[in-house]
Amino acid sequence: MMKRLTSRLTERFFLFFFSAWMLCIGGVASAEFRVEVSGVGLTQVPIALATFKGEANAPQKIASIVQADLERSGQFRPVDATNANLDETSRPDVSTWRQKGADALVTGSITRLLDGRYDVRMRLWDVVRGQDLGGQSYGVVANDLRLVAHRIADFIHEKLTGEKGAFSTRIAYVTKANGFYNLWIADADGENAQSALRSAEPIISPAWSPNGLQIAYVSFEARKPVIFVHDVATGRRRLIANFKGSNSAPAWSPDGKTLAVTLSRDGGSQLFLISANGGEPQRLTRSNAIDTEPVFTPDGRFIYFVSDRGGAPQIYRVPPSGGNPERVTFTGTYNISPSLSRDGRWLAYISRVNGAYRLHAMELATGTVSALTDTSADESPGFSPNSRMIIYATQQNGREALMTTTLDGKIKARLGGQGGDIREPDWGPMPK
Repeated sequence: MMKRLTSRLTERFFLFFFSAWMLCIGGVASAEFRVEVSGVGLTQVPIALATFKGEANAPQKIASIVQADLERSGQFRPVDATNANLDETSRPDVSTWRQKGADALVTGSITRLLDGRYDVRMRLWDVVRGQDLGGQSYGVVANDLRLVAHRIADFIHEKLTGEKGAFSTRIAYVTKANGFYNLWIADADGENAQSALRSAEPIISPAWSPNGLQIAYVSFEARKPVIFVHDVATGRRRLIANFKGSNSAPAWSPDGKTLAVTLSRDGGSQLFLISANGGEPQRLTRSNAIDTEPVFTPDGRFIYFVSDRGGAPQIYRVPPSGGNPERVTFTGTYNISPSLSRDGRWLAYISRVNGAYRLHAMELATGTVSALTDTSADESPGFSPNSRMIIYATQQNGREALMTTTLDGKIKARLGGQGGDIREPDWGPMPK
C-alpha cells in the first residue's frame, strides 16, 4: 500500500500521473455517505436537540442532521434530549435542562402541508440565561429538507459562536466506478451527491469558483491533461487550456476572473495565469524546476505553489505580478498540496514524515506547524469557507475515506462511503 501511495503522490506532484491514476483509482464508489465523528474538543458548547415534533412521519430526520453537523464542527457537545416532548411553541423549563448540563436547547416541528411541501420550524434557547435566541421557519419540498437542516445548523452555529456556519455549503470530489470517473457535487456532510460529469477518462483537481457557480477541473479525455470550466447549474463547460504538453492544477483568483495553472507548453512545468474565459496565458514562474499546485491567497496578493527548486518539493509564494519566489515551508523535507484558509490565517498541506503522508497546518502569522492526523495516506486538503474545518482524502484500514478535521485535529469526521476510491475533494464557498 505504501509503495502505491508514494508513487501516487510523487507522480501527482510531477504531473506525470495519467497511468498512476488509471491504476490507483478503482472499486465501486457510493454517492451516499455515513458521517462518523470521533475525538473530543477542548471547549464545546453542550447543546440538547429535541426530536422535531412530527419528524417520525417526515422523509428526513431534521434534528439528527443538525446534530451531526454541529458535532462535526468540533464546537458542540450533544446533551441527551430523549423523550423531550417539545416544539418551537413550547416554553421549556430551563432549570431542568441546566441540570442535564445543557447550555442551549433546540426545539422544532415538521408538518406536511396540503400542497405536499413541508413546513419546518425551529427555536433556539439559551438555557443558562433563560433567553429565547430566535427561530426560523421554512416551507420546502421534500428534496430540500436536508438543506433546511443544514441552514438550521448554520443559524445555531452563528448564534452560539458568533461565526458563520458552513453546513449549507457544498463539496466536490471525484470517484471511479464501473470503468467511469465521476465528478460529484454533494452537501458539506457528503450526502445528496449529484454527478456533474461522467467520463471514461480520469477527472482530477476540481476547484470551485469564488461565487460557487463554476468548477474548474482537469480531464484526460484528450488522452492528456486539459483544463475545463464547468457551469454547475447548466452542466455546460468551456475549454480553458489545451496547449502542447500538460495543462493542470487550476486555481481561481479571488475575483474569479483569472486562473493560475501549470503548463508544460514551453518545456518543464511552470506556473501561468490565464483568463477564466481562456486565451493566451501569461507566464508567472521561470525556473529549471517543476512548479505546480498554485493557490491564491484570499486577498490576491500572493500565489502559493509547490516547487522542487531547492532539491525536494517545498511550498513557496510569489506575487501574481511575478518576482522572486519566497520559500514558506521549512519543517520537513517533502511538502505538497497547499491550501489557504479563507480568513488568511492558516496554510494546510501534506508533509511526508518517516514515509507517511500526513495533513499539517501552519499558522502563517507565527510559522507554527502542527500535524493534524496520525494516518499515512492523506492528500488534497481544503478549508471550509468559514475557515473552521479542513476536508481531505485518506486511507483508513485499507479503505479510501473522505474526512473532515478541526484545525486542532481534535475532532474528525469520516464522510467515506461503503467502498471504492474517493479523491480530490474541494470545499465550495458560502452561498450567495
